[in-house]
Parts: sequence; structure tokens; C-alpha cells
Amino acid sequence: MATRCLVIGAETLSRVVDPYDRDSMIYADGAGAVIVEATTENRGLLSFESATYALDEADYLNFGSSYHQKQDPATRYIKMKGRKIYEFALNTVPLAMQSCLEKANIDISAIKKILIHQANEKMDEAILMRFYALYGKTPPADVMPMTIHTLGNSSVATIPTLYDLMVHGKIDNQSLSEGDIILFASVGAGMNINAFTYRI
Repeated sequence: MATRCLVIGAETLSRVVDPYDRDSMIYADGAGAVIVEATTENRGLLSFESATYALDEADYLNFGSSYHQKQDPATRYIKMKGRKIYEFALNTVPLAMQSCLEKANIDISAIKKILIHQANEKMDEAILMRFYALYGKTPPADVMPMTIHTLGNSSVATIPTLYDLMVHGKIDNQSLSEGDIILFASVGAGMNINAFTYRI
């Protein structure tokens, strides 16, 4: 009998957004779920890379008071050190993606799509450029679909939402087919980094 796991990523960031914080405008609510099952076929999860940096980087995302002085100081809202997160992501995520790809023994040219946590479009594009630069290449124009401009940053829900939209053909000029290799990557609170290669 096959063992199956239900993995859920859900966020209601609207509950912790400070309406007076410009950095909070990008946050959104969302949810996604997937059933994971072991297989002997040469498909599914091929390799992964995971790392946590929970010492000096732990407070890059934190809870703090509203920026509006008349708000109750005891009410806590999500706050971020945007520049610190940006620099951290650029220095660590591309290397995790590279390590993940090498563990799977896959050439970068075999990647059909790269699905990155939709945290910040400028940051994701910079991560993509730096990742391909590790191989002396530039990324294909359509390799990284984006949804942040319409769905915002729903944290752990961004990747499952993005994947679901692609599977159902709901993103213009983006498609997936059986046998395609996808590289997933994320960076988030903690700070934590994850990457994995997947064959459809």
C-alpha cells in the first residue's frame, strides 16, 4: 500500500499587515496543497537543497508596532528589513539552486521552468540572473513565470498557486508538458532557503 502525505501551504497575511507600512502593500492571502507519494519511476522529486540561517538573519522578518503613532503599540504587524532580505536572497538562493541541480546531475539547459517564491519581482529576476551567471549563461526569456503583479506575495502559498495555474494553462504564454524538468526555489522567514528539482 502506497504511503501518501498531504502538504499544505496557507497564509492569511492580511491579518498582520500594517496599513501604514509601504512594505506591506505586496502581501496577500493564499493557499495551496499537494499530495506526495513515493514512486520508482524516474519522475517527481529528483533532488533538493534546504538550509536555515536562524542566527543573525532571524529578525529580517519580524513583528513590530504600526508606523502610525496613533495605532495601539501593543498590536503587532509583520515587518521586514527589505534590503537585508534582498542581499541575503541574492547571496544564498542561486547557490542553493546550483547545488540542487548538481545533486540531480541535470544540465541547466534541461530546465524548462524555474518557479521561485513570488516575494518581489525585482529580487526574483536578480536571483535568476545570478543563478544562470554561475554557469556563464543568461536565462531564457520565458523560463520564470510571475504572478506577483496580480496575486501579490502570499508567502508559502505562492509556489503551489503558481504551479497550479501553469498546470491548468491559466498563465499566458506558459505551459508544462510530461517529462519537463522544473526547478523550484524559495526564501523566507527564518531565514530559510529551499530548492528542489522536479520532473513532471
